[in-house]
Amino acid sequence: MSMLRGNSPATVDDKGRIKIPACFKYALDSFYGAVNREGQRFYLTSIDGQSARLYPLSVWEAIEEKLSKLPSTLEARKFFLERTSYYGSEIELDTQGRFVIQPILRLKANLTGEVVILGQMDHLVIWNRTAFEGRISAEPLTTAHLDQLAELGI
Repeated sequence: MSMLRGNSPATVDDKGRIKIPACFKYALDSFYGAVNREGQRFYLTSIDGQSARLYPLSVWEAIEEKLSKLPSTLEARKFFLERTSYYGSEIELDTQGRFVIQPILRLKANLTGEVVILGQMDHLVIWNRTAFEGRISAEPLTTAHLDQLAELGI
């Protein structure tokens, strides 16, 4: 199974479009099917409005399947679905491998101009470059984080 990993700088154009970088196309092609063909479907959303998450539709549908088995009264389920629905939309790539970031999410997460696209194993995360660089400076990876991962065998 190909994993989505690493970072690729990208640019959101004036129309709110962004192109999936070539470094991620290979993994998406090999695991989820052709990315550069018109009609490829994804789910674009956010859980906090600070960044966007791009899921191959099959990955998002697996998440929905798990959520559907939880009680509808579960508060975490309700809050998760409210946010991912508010910011979310099913998107389709054009023939050049581009998609539009819907205005609500684009404005909230400031996804204009220079962005970074991060591979997160089964989905991509898109951040405003300046905001992400500020975040990793303000919230460093600590020895406590590394200890927690070590306890889990990583």
